[in-house]
Amino acid sequence: MTAPSATNPHTAGSAPAPASNAAPTLRDAFHQPKAVWAIAFAATVSFMGIGLVDPILPAISSQLDASPTQAMLLFTSYLFITAIAMFFTSWFSSKVGVRTTLLIGLALVVVFAALAGASGSVSEIIGLRAGWGLGNALFISTALAAIVGATAGPSGGAIILYETALGIGMALGPLLGGLLGSVSWRAPFFGTAVLMAIGFIAITALLKKEAKPVHVSPLASLRALGNPALRTLALVAIFYNFTFFVMLAYSPFPLEAAAAAQGKEFGAMQIGGVFFGWGVCLAITSVFVAPILTRKLGLIPTLLTIEGLLAVLMLGLALAHGSMIGIIVLIIVGGLLLGVMNTALTETVMEATDLPRGVASSAYSGVRFLGGAIAPAVAGPLSEAVGAAAPYVLGAITVALSMLMLVIGRRHLSQVGQQHHLTSEQEAEAITAGDEV
Repeated sequence: MTAPSATNPHTAGSAPAPASNAAPTLRDAFHQPKAVWAIAFAATVSFMGIGLVDPILPAISSQLDASPTQAMLLFTSYLFITAIAMFFTSWFSSKVGVRTTLLIGLALVVVFAALAGASGSVSEIIGLRAGWGLGNALFISTALAAIVGATAGPSGGAIILYETALGIGMALGPLLGGLLGSVSWRAPFFGTAVLMAIGFIAITALLKKEAKPVHVSPLASLRALGNPALRTLALVAIFYNFTFFVMLAYSPFPLEAAAAAQGKEFGAMQIGGVFFGWGVCLAITSVFVAPILTRKLGLIPTLLTIEGLLAVLMLGLALAHGSMIGIIVLIIVGGLLLGVMNTALTETVMEATDLPRGVASSAYSGVRFLGGAIAPAVAGPLSEAVGAAAPYVLGAITVALSMLMLVIGRRHLSQVGQQHHLTSEQEAEAITAGDEV
């Protein structure tokens, strides 16, 4: 999941432009210049890349003679570099421009995805996934700003198109990984490289270079963590994201083992189908359910409620880790909870401080992805040492710690819910920022 700045990073120091009183329509969303469609296509592929490797982790483990722990490090190296890069992408794009940043990010993904597909060992793929993570961070962190800047009409319509790209990418990533992975574990990597290369060519041809951007300090996001409210929410996010990636990165292994125990084959295609359902549920609740719950319950009560349910669900996975059907059902239900949580947490970040939204989003995202990077590295050794249920139990504990951080730091969140609710355009930005894992 990588979160872009919720505003154009090159206007981060200025007040947000007033949103149009009229809600964006589907016509606004799909009546766009070719440049917007080019960015949306590349964004869809980029989001697909997040879940693409999930279905092929067991195949990589068995065919490259690697342990599950080593296979899951494909997520760790990717997310760790993404996390570090997120702190500095706004500064980088302010130096070279949005278009150049997009193209550098796409080029890095093309190169490192192709090299990963040609690799002969899991260690090589782990290292190459780090380069892939850097490219993805550069692309995703500036894609929303680029798509809004290139639109011909209301920016809310372009954001809806971006949301659509995000939802399709999150859902189709595991499915494409499963389809291509059923041919070879190498195929998803090569497929991503080809699709991203098409995106690179389209953006090169169709997106014009923007005016010289406003300078952003390279330390702006790091300094933002000195804000007590943002620091509180970053701690909430790092523990929550640990749980998120226990579910995403670890679950293919007990799922395959549970199926094998019942005498059934559960390969990349089947795992991809399960996480396709997970991604569809995540996209639906983030866009349609989260706004309703946050309006009715409030942001903080919504966060505490969803995290409590998520802790129960993780304990359910621990108890059902030997049941193929049980794991499948709980993973898909988990997608419903995670979609609400992602959007509500990012909207809380937007309301909690007076910091520029781009700076706050980059700082918060950088910290939360560290939780995602740690989870796969811990889940594998813990499973081997204690048992298959242990990572899920730890996931329940970490999401409980996330709730504790929220309760302890709640005194710093007095602004949340006190100001006017976000406009429909700002709410759409929260959805897109929250959904990018």
